[in-house]
Amino acid sequence: MASLSRLAALDAPARLRARDSSLFSADAAVRAQVSENLGWTQLASDAAEILPRIHQLAREVAADELTDVVLLGMGGSSLASLVMGRVLADDGDGPRLHVLDTTSPITVLHALTTLDFQTTLFIVSSKSGSTIEPLSLYAVCREYVEHAVGHLEAGARFIAVTDPGSQLEGLANEESFRAVVPSPPTVGGRYSALTSFGLLPAALLGIDLEKLLSCAGKMEAACALPADENPAAQLAAFAADAHAEGRDKLTLLASPGLESFGLWAEQLVAESLGKQGTGILPVVELSDDKPQEYGSDRALVVVRYEDDSRMAGWASGWAERHPVIELVLHHPYDVAAEFVRWEHAVALLGPLLDVNPFGQPNVAAAKAATAAVLSGESVAPLPQGSVDETGCSYTFAGTLPVPGHQETSVGTMIGHAVASLQTGDFLCLLVYLPDDDTLLAPVRGIVPPCSAALGVPITLELGPRYLHSTGQYHKGGPNTGVFVLVTTSDPTEVPVPGESWGLRELHRAQAEGDLITLVAAGRRVLRIDLPDASAESVALLVRGLADATGVVFEE
Repeated sequence: MASLSRLAALDAPARLRARDSSLFSADAAVRAQVSENLGWTQLASDAAEILPRIHQLAREVAADELTDVVLLGMGGSSLASLVMGRVLADDGDGPRLHVLDTTSPITVLHALTTLDFQTTLFIVSSKSGSTIEPLSLYAVCREYVEHAVGHLEAGARFIAVTDPGSQLEGLANEESFRAVVPSPPTVGGRYSALTSFGLLPAALLGIDLEKLLSCAGKMEAACALPADENPAAQLAAFAADAHAEGRDKLTLLASPGLESFGLWAEQLVAESLGKQGTGILPVVELSDDKPQEYGSDRALVVVRYEDDSRMAGWASGWAERHPVIELVLHHPYDVAAEFVRWEHAVALLGPLLDVNPFGQPNVAAAKAATAAVLSGESVAPLPQGSVDETGCSYTFAGTLPVPGHQETSVGTMIGHAVASLQTGDFLCLLVYLPDDDTLLAPVRGIVPPCSAALGVPITLELGPRYLHSTGQYHKGGPNTGVFVLVTTSDPTEVPVPGESWGLRELHRAQAEGDLITLVAAGRRVLRIDLPDASAESVALLVRGLADATGVVFEE
């Protein structure tokens, strides 16, 4: 591995361990920014400072016999908890975890009408303390909780996790939250899996934190070794060498039970490395069966349990045609070790790709665009036509050419976008639909055969979650994506107390803000606005994808 030799020559693992910002840049301003984001390299050992407080809260919650914990957060504030909640769900003996990282009014309304607020605790997670989604969701949930238990009791149903001195900390103190648990200011959100953002929800679920941190600690020690013995350096070198060969689509395949790990890993990889016109695109494999043949732009990372002989056999076959690296877990708690390995590997990819892995400038641009749409200062490109039979409208935007005719179906709309794909491109579905596994299952199911038919990667991203994840790569990475942005005109609304807009308006504003930033970045974009968020409307999208790619679709 040429990249492994380069990491060794840089003494990169030791310098990362020592939090040497000069590893990432010679520019004083960049080094100063990097220095403020290197507090995560020894979190397993540093956790001793926060564990007593977390254990105390976990004991209090257990004594209250709560049945549900709802996490309100986005990106790095929620994804590690989502993974641990799914991977370690059978090990915990505490309440159920629900991660609300969406502004879909349908999803939020479903949660609010099925939870028992007498036995539910909410965690409001935001590093900056000013993130619009968790603050809006808090305002909505607080009103429901107050109606159920009264104003005086409501505050005790909320815990905040945030940086000291943040807006959220002030709000929590004003509104008598049960607790405010601090997060380390020198740890960025996507590197915060083993801070209070991940550890507090895990403890409340009854997950064994000492066992979790023991696994993480062993990997931290391994990540301090010289490059040729270092598991993170080896992963970084694998990805960098593949990138140098034009294999910049890092495809993640996981054993059953580990599928959610891809959601966390794709955020870390895409948001850290997708900038300055370069980057690595993480592609989470959605197929439940052995995927069909991949193209020459793929490198494969297989995350599997040691007893998954089926995945091991597939990996051996793939290795004949593609670069493949296997990351083997002995038990579910090893997911903590993978958090550590990937965080170190992605940081080491920074100097290999010559990017700063701790900034996310395009994420901020999308947030600003959303605010401008909400205030009426900006308007997204208007629809250019509609299909009366289905009620779907469409907009061709950015550098995607506008066809000289009216589209007659969702399939012809998507077909026009597909026709613009070139060698090395990928198709990206940005869907602003409810976070409902049953509703989304047909979309997830059609992606693998469509990708195989086209011979290009297709990524499926749920909005607004991806704005805090792969959205950075979409605008800051190479201009190789064709984007199909899917919204709905569903009328369901949930008012946000204290705001002139509700969740429906916010949800659409986030989609339209992203459309504006994608256009500004010169991307090829098709927006499809479905009539509503019903299964019938989703079927229109699925059939359209099948028709555009020549895949047989069975309803």
